[in-house]
Amino acid sequence: MAHLLIADDNEGIRELYALEFESRGHTVTTAADGEQALALCRAQRFDAVILDIGMPEKSGLEVLGDIAVCHGGTPVIVNTAYPMFKMDFRALRASAWLTKSSKLEGLFDAVDKVLQGPRKAPGGQGDDNP
Repeated sequence: MAHLLIADDNEGIRELYALEFESRGHTVTTAADGEQALALCRAQRFDAVILDIGMPEKSGLEVLGDIAVCHGGTPVIVNTAYPMFKMDFRALRASAWLTKSSKLEGLFDAVDKVLQGPRKAPGGQGDDNP
């Protein structure tokens, strides 16, 4: 399946997400802060990144921008307790934006969707290129 990076400063959330996604067949790498997440992204390629916004060292929004520069095709799902940052122009680079919840179905659905990539229309064009 996919190789996911989960970047969140909350150890309990990192562990929960890792266990849940590993039980679904994914390989998971975790990062405890923005600098660690960025170093991992520079060292290897991930199929998708689940990214918290409120992290030490480097915020998730800064990491989001850096991932876009280093690996423009890597989908990033912002999963945060701070929905007000959704209005920040830097957040437009996210493939999906979720507010953290104790129910993980929305996160599972978002990961499944970004891993599928854009659907191809006849002629090989994606949905966003009619």
